[in-house]
Amino acid sequence: MCGATSGGPSVEGIDVAKETVIQGVVVSGGEPVSTGYARLLDSGGDFTAEVPLSATGQFRFFARPGEWTVRALVPGATGERKVVARQGEPVDTQVDVTV
Repeated sequence: MCGATSGGPSVEGIDVAKETVIQGVVVSGGEPVSTGYARLLDSGGDFTAEVPLSATGQFRFFARPGEWTVRALVPGATGERKVVARQGEPVDTQVDVTV
């Protein structure tokens, strides 16, 4: 499953002991951004995956443990957040953009 769950990022139903989860929300001025994409880049900056943002600005990726960059691509703006994913510890992050 890629993309965000409606109602907020939740790991309910996901075995986080077996899955490495990177999830979060894209915001501008403290408000969720619902139009755009979240892109996952590996530690070398290479494209790995992309998902559309949910109606509440949320996204979710399943990835291997390690260093990643989440890049938000929204009309008129981009934003990035570096994260470290660890097995068994879901990463919850927020990516800020200025629209």
